[in-house]
Amino acid sequence: MNAQWHLPVELTERYAAGGLDAVQVMSVESHLARCGRCRAAVPYEREWLAESWAAIEDVVGRPRPRFAERALHRLGVPEHLARLVAATPALGRAWLTAMALVLAFAVASARLAVRDPDAVLAFLAAAPVLPLLGIAFAYGPRVDPVHEAQAATPLSGPRLFLLRAVAVLTVAFALTGVAALLLPRPSVPGGSGAAWLLPALTLSLAALVLSTRVSSLVAAAALAAAWAGAVLVCGVAVGDRFLPFQPPAQALYGAAVALLLPLLYARRRRLDPGEHR
Repeated sequence: MNAQWHLPVELTERYAAGGLDAVQVMSVESHLARCGRCRAAVPYEREWLAESWAAIEDVVGRPRPRFAERALHRLGVPEHLARLVAATPALGRAWLTAMALVLAFAVASARLAVRDPDAVLAFLAAAPVLPLLGIAFAYGPRVDPVHEAQAATPLSGPRLFLLRAVAVLTVAFALTGVAALLLPRPSVPGGSGAAWLLPALTLSLAALVLSTRVSSLVAAAALAAAWAGAVLVCGVAVGDRFLPFQPPAQALYGAAVALLLPLLYARRRRLDPGEHR
């Protein structure tokens, strides 16, 4: 169809009445996009068209907020900030579902093997890594499909990364805390079902501090590998598999947290230097 050709009246009426097949509709609409005369000849119901367009504009202009965004807004978080935080990839349904499944599997294994301390050890070793991975996938061009659009906002960079990291940690700690309550008793030799908490906090803060020099993905991967190696060494070389979760180790984690917090505050403006701005 070219600009010199116009739609027959019969074809126009069938199009308006919805009597054409898909191929014919695409052909007619391709012509209508270029021909104002034929567009004017289509017998639209003007009121229906205006209402339909208004409804489309409303949906496009004001998309329905996600559950996380609505929850944050109810807690007093400003609307623009709630939207940016709710868009965190690590707060998506797929990520949260995967984390819940991992925790459920660990708890189920521990309860089925209630007399085997290795089942509880597996939970305690994995639990500190989950918040760490959440931080790795909280912000950045490699993990966020809409990073470029968000980078143009005044909140981009260190502030948004830190806000998202806090949101991810809150959710991850809450889910893991609930899972820890479901662990079987007796608890960990020399420790408790909450023995994962301080290691998780230490690793998370260390990841944020390292993100001031390398990307958050690299920082999280390095710390996860170091944590796995430390747990393995304690079980093989030292002979005490629960050493990383016993009171002396917990005291070291507490001291590390006390050192990392002021260090993170001092370097907060340099978070995630791997981001291209």
